[in-house]
Amino acid sequence: MEIGIDSFAAILPDPATGALPSATDRMADLLDEVEVADRVGLDVFGIGEHHRAEFLDSAPSIILAAAAARTSRIRLTSAVTILSAADPVRVFQEFATIDLISKGRAELVVGRGSFGEAFPLFGLDTRAYDDLFAENLDLFLKLGEASHPVWQGRFRPALSGQGVFPRPHQVRLPVWLGVGGSPQSFARAGTLGLPLMVAIIGGTFDRFRPAVDYYREAGADAGHDAGKLKIGIHAMGFVGETDAAARDAFFPGWAHLTGKVGRERGWSPPTRAQFDDMAGPEGAFLIGSPETVAAKMLRASETLGGVSRITFQMSTASLETSAMKRSIELLGTEVAPIVRERLRKG
Repeated sequence: MEIGIDSFAAILPDPATGALPSATDRMADLLDEVEVADRVGLDVFGIGEHHRAEFLDSAPSIILAAAAARTSRIRLTSAVTILSAADPVRVFQEFATIDLISKGRAELVVGRGSFGEAFPLFGLDTRAYDDLFAENLDLFLKLGEASHPVWQGRFRPALSGQGVFPRPHQVRLPVWLGVGGSPQSFARAGTLGLPLMVAIIGGTFDRFRPAVDYYREAGADAGHDAGKLKIGIHAMGFVGETDAAARDAFFPGWAHLTGKVGRERGWSPPTRAQFDDMAGPEGAFLIGSPETVAAKMLRASETLGGVSRITFQMSTASLETSAMKRSIELLGTEVAPIVRERLRKG
């Protein structure tokens, strides 16, 4: 199992003072966090894409390029690229360039995004939300197959053999399909034979088992080998010295951000009881001591029939960078060895 971090480069108030860090300082801290993840042996670091004041990740390819120059081993991915709101040719060129800088460590998780700000920002019609994604994904996959593609769609000017360069260091850029709860998205990933990254940011892991099974069935029906149909989990996660310390560290930032988004969407205000329930034995938050987190990761994998990758969304925590780095260190030096050893033993 691959283990890593996903960051949205969140910029959140200090829980004690209410002061916001400067964007410049937060970006510097984020790149330090990627270096720590690389040093402690984590497998992958992802950068999200949002177009909101709370996040600094509107240009993830630039952040990943900076990270590529400062790391040597860790794989670098988007988490996710909002492909329906981007030109697939430009996205391909950017990530092929990251792949060259990193000597073959670039990946993408592509999706439609959980926020809608990108569509009006870039002058796109939200009524074409799914059609845009399907068409852009089709083109992006074609770009991986040919340097001079011939392609035609509804929304973008056709390509008639123009060259798309540079080509990546890898033979093919790895592409995962990021999904939330839509059964159609699970089926699309299976039909295309793409690995699946499931965002499970609340509730329980077992409620996603039917959709994951649907993905595997769609892949089998399309003739794809079962070994190609990989499952990844993106979940809220944080590692502390104890369960209580981890929960207390993560809760303020989670409550602030969840409350802000919830007010926009008409949700009830988040409570500590809800948080503790999701951080408990049956909940989908991977928050606690190294032993607690490792055990929950293994149960999550078993519940979903085996997963290939789990990434922790840690950046919701309102913490000094030293505390965030310590959590990353614990994930790499204590959680990951427990998980790998127990999987090895079966």
